[in-house]
Amino acid sequence: MRSLSTADEIAAAVGTQLGTSEWLEITQERVDRFADATGDHQWIHVDPVRAARGPFGAPIAHGYLTLSLIPFLGAQIFALDTAGPKLNYGVNKVRFTNPVRVGSRIRAHATLAEAAAVPAGTQLLIDYRIEIEGVDKPACLAQTVVLLLG
Repeated sequence: MRSLSTADEIAAAVGTQLGTSEWLEITQERVDRFADATGDHQWIHVDPVRAARGPFGAPIAHGYLTLSLIPFLGAQIFALDTAGPKLNYGVNKVRFTNPVRVGSRIRAHATLAEAAAVPAGTQLLIDYRIEIEGVDKPACLAQTVVLLLG
């Protein structure tokens, strides 16, 4: 895992790939628990029998489940060991480009796209590509915005 702790280290990392996470299997239990947490019980996610007859041949993860795994996967890739608090400030340019079938494994690739001074501290833009094992087209492309206070 890569650690960035100073302004100079962060500046030097802009434009570089920070790394790749471990593979994570998307289980039906995880999908069901996400459905319970969000109230989104659409059959394509939670009814394996019906979903097997559907357009993807299996249940698929919610796109927002895939997106919500970015902090978990990102923590395997890099750490921001800066002095002040860090805030998830937002997400830009999210696209769910390929469904994640239950039983698939995903992993994240992260690139530090930008680091800019803002009145509250430093704003980072981090590009994520969520890959599905054995599939060329990624599951999700997203750019997160992190605010380093101080």
